[in-house]
Order: sequence, then C-alpha cells, then structure tokens
Amino acid sequence: MLRIEAFVVLVALVALYWRTHASWLVFVVLLLAPDVAMVGYLRGTRLGAWSYNAFHTYAAPVVCLGASLYAPWLLPIAIVWAAHIAMDRALGYGLKYEDAFGHTHLGIIGKPKR
Repeated sequence: MLRIEAFVVLVALVALYWRTHASWLVFVVLLLAPDVAMVGYLRGTRLGAWSYNAFHTYAAPVVCLGASLYAPWLLPIAIVWAAHIAMDRALGYGLKYEDAFGHTHLGIIGKPKR
C-alpha cells in the first residue's frame, strides 16, 4: 500500500512539474541527484544510512518549497527532489536502517540472504 501511495505522489509531482513549464532536462538531471548521499556508505553503514536518510525525507524538499516563495527558482528543485523520494519509495527503496543498505522501513530490498 505504501508503494502504491508513493507512485500516486510521484505521478502528482510529475504533473505539477509539467504545470510549472520548467525544463525537462533539469528534471532528468536532478532526478538522481539525491542519490549522491549514498557516498556515505563508503565510510560504513551507520554514516551511509544517516546521509541517505537526510536526503530522502520529505522535510528537506518541503523547506525548499517554502523557500521558493522568496526564490522562485527553487520550486522546480523542490518538486524534483520530492519526486525522487516518491520514485524511490514506489520502487521499494525506503529509509535505511544502520545495519545494512538493503534494510529499509519498507522491508528488505532484494533477495534475502540464506
């Protein structure tokens, strides 16, 4: 149910982005930008989970959305950032736990290890 909800949010955000008449090139380029936070996993699962989660919660794009009232150029960034989060969650990539990359609040990613 959570993945379906995330997919609906993603569709709504793509429609909203379309209504802003912003560049689709910007959309494509920024769509995967939050995944740069995975570089924290190079220093271990604890830091990796923290950095990943920091860039994959809706709080930051909502703050960016609020700031867009004063800096309108932030609106497309906020929409794409939220769309990235929704896309990840629709695919089953949830917020990470510190024990392993594949352990998320939406369940285990991939095939379970035997």
